[in-house]
Amino acid sequence: MRRTLSSKARAVLALGAACLLLAGLAACDGEAEAPGPLRIGVLHTSFNDEIQREMLRSFDLAIKHLNEAGGVFGQPVEVEIVDATTDPEVAVQRARQMVEENLPHAIVGGWTSATALALVEQVIAPAGIPMVSPSATSPLLSTANDQDLLFRTIPVDSSGAPVLTQLVRDQGFTNIGVIYRQDPWGSKYAEAFEAAWDGPIRAVGIDPSQDSYLGELQESAAGGAEALIPMTFNAEAIVILREALDNGIYDQFVLTGPMKDPRTIEAIGSARLGGMHGIAAVADRTSVSSVAWEEAYVAEYGGLPVLAYVKETYDAVIALALAAQAAGSTDGAAIRDQLRVVASGTGEAVTAGVEGIRRALEILADGGAVNYEGASTTLDWDANGDLLRGQIGVWRFTEDGQIEEVRVVPFGG
Repeated sequence: MRRTLSSKARAVLALGAACLLLAGLAACDGEAEAPGPLRIGVLHTSFNDEIQREMLRSFDLAIKHLNEAGGVFGQPVEVEIVDATTDPEVAVQRARQMVEENLPHAIVGGWTSATALALVEQVIAPAGIPMVSPSATSPLLSTANDQDLLFRTIPVDSSGAPVLTQLVRDQGFTNIGVIYRQDPWGSKYAEAFEAAWDGPIRAVGIDPSQDSYLGELQESAAGGAEALIPMTFNAEAIVILREALDNGIYDQFVLTGPMKDPRTIEAIGSARLGGMHGIAAVADRTSVSSVAWEEAYVAEYGGLPVLAYVKETYDAVIALALAAQAAGSTDGAAIRDQLRVVASGTGEAVTAGVEGIRRALEILADGGAVNYEGASTTLDWDANGDLLRGQIGVWRFTEDGQIEEVRVVPFGG
């Protein structure tokens, strides 16, 4: 359900806040009223139409499960969805408009690291609204001035850099070229890899708006690189891979998460990319919560998603909703303070799916405690809102154009 508050409604909210202040946080007329409906905003980013579609499907599934389970505070959760774009300035403008007009209590978003960083520092922290990102992975976000309001359901790139380094070694490469996107994601990913790598490396940044990256490719290979790692979004990677192959600069690649997409090998061809390996954060597929989520997703949409960040989107929604229920409040700080409690605490373990969420809401409404085991991973957050534990997957393109999972490397305890 979506709702835009009228000026009258906003005036009522302001009057209520003033009343509470004057009464020393006591109710104006007897007992305090129960919180109104929880409103969750979504600031999505159309960096990849197919990924965006699957992530929004998972968001919708989470809202459906919450409402079928009885809702937060016994009321349906309300939603406001905004396309924040990949432009941080536009993202900030649209986020401010959403916050001013619709007063969300929590936000799922910051789908790219660049937009997440701008949103946190310019909108989220000043407004005191907790935000959980299912896809922003830059280490820069760990130290952002976020007032402890930013959490992530996806591992930080620094968790994957050692796995990428080992994969490069396993492939027999000792001298590597890197082309990275010059933004908070690509530049910090390149730095994390370079810190873990102990061999020759030549890393070159690109402006993603370029039509050609031939000069940067030649520069990255000038030191005798045996293979290239593109640390870019998929659209740029396809251009980079094609130019590298067509101009005889590289014929060996080690790939990163955004390239784990059927469209990559469709664009370049299995004859050229078959056998190439890469890494990407992967969700746990063995837990009870994961199995329940997959059954629900298939029942709703007819098949499992093939791209990233989908379970992570679902977990972002559920964690925020359970934190609000645990707080008994729609106040941003109160929700923030319960996020680690409901996802990393010692309460009863609860899982994804309608029945698991119903059980969680019932326990919390009765004053009990829960530990939400996410569909993607256990949501154990550190002091920066980063995952303490998770999984990095090694994958490869096959000669017949498929994506094959090779192994999973856990990190954390």
